[in-house]
Amino acid sequence: MTGKRFAAAVVGLGMVTLSACGSSGSASGSGGDSRTVTLVSHDSWAASKSVVSAFERESGYKVKVLKDGDAGQAVNKAILTKDNPQGDVFFGVDNTLLSRALDNGLFQPYEAKGLDQVGAGFQLDKDKHRVTPIDYGDICVNYDKKYFADHKLTPPASFDDLTKPAYKNLLVTENASTSSPGLGFLLGTAAEYGATGWPDYWKKLKANGVKVVDGWEQAYDQEFSGSAGGRKAGGDRPLVVSYASSPPAEVVYAQPRPKTAPTGVATGTCFRQIEFAGVLSNARNTKGAKAFVDFLIGRTFQEDMPLNMFVYPVVQGAKVPAEFTEYGPAATDPETMAPDLIAANRDQWVKSWTSLVLK
Repeated sequence: MTGKRFAAAVVGLGMVTLSACGSSGSASGSGGDSRTVTLVSHDSWAASKSVVSAFERESGYKVKVLKDGDAGQAVNKAILTKDNPQGDVFFGVDNTLLSRALDNGLFQPYEAKGLDQVGAGFQLDKDKHRVTPIDYGDICVNYDKKYFADHKLTPPASFDDLTKPAYKNLLVTENASTSSPGLGFLLGTAAEYGATGWPDYWKKLKANGVKVVDGWEQAYDQEFSGSAGGRKAGGDRPLVVSYASSPPAEVVYAQPRPKTAPTGVATGTCFRQIEFAGVLSNARNTKGAKAFVDFLIGRTFQEDMPLNMFVYPVVQGAKVPAEFTEYGPAATDPETMAPDLIAANRDQWVKSWTSLVLK
């Protein structure tokens, strides 16, 4: 959550700079080194060093991480380079973009060890096992509690509320064509208002002064007045499209920790997001990639993940930190959309959204 960035003007076009972190490997890609497994992911990838080190000791593989911008950008880059991939395993494709990755043959089948412990509702490719569900979260509008208290204004609670005059010029969202949260928010409105109703909703939202920026980091850490980064940057938008788990992050990273989260969630604006990992079709180190996917749905990683990436585990019985329960519980009734419906409409909806909102 702390780094959903967009590093190119248009998703999938042009070359992007890759930043490498984690244990050292060979100079490029997975380097043909059978003892190095290279993970390609979005900028939000994070894991405790001790947890990754334990995997390295137990498996004998060294882990190299290539971060490739916002999730939308990372997926498109992976598709463009699938014949000569940058790595072995990809983490971070979500249900909003899953069909694009699968239709382009990005992943090879692999039924991960421990998959029987993952909730059936998360297994959107259960017949072919090209991807493995790793986490879930809810894309929701967050609000700055102080702003609304100071202005004696009730925070919005629903999609409808966001179009009301009281909230004019208050909302910032991400570009649906370049950002995973932005796309999720668009799909949430389509789920709420239907295939023919969402354009009228966005016309109202545009008339009410919604601001659109490229990616999550710009929206949340620069434009949003309720985040620590936004306050430092002078952000003036008290409403932002982010995650239901963003309030716990504001508590966990604050020094000293506040007793209550400074931000809240408009629970009637949420869309359920599921993230997956998969072994890349032309991975050099397929064996290592499979071992890493097994690791991702292992109990150790699943319980380490929430306070690193601020998402929820998919493995049944995995412990969730108290901070999540207290400051950022998952939405009880989020909007959802069937994968085949997303696949059939996503590209045209994004095209229509771009024409309607950005021009």
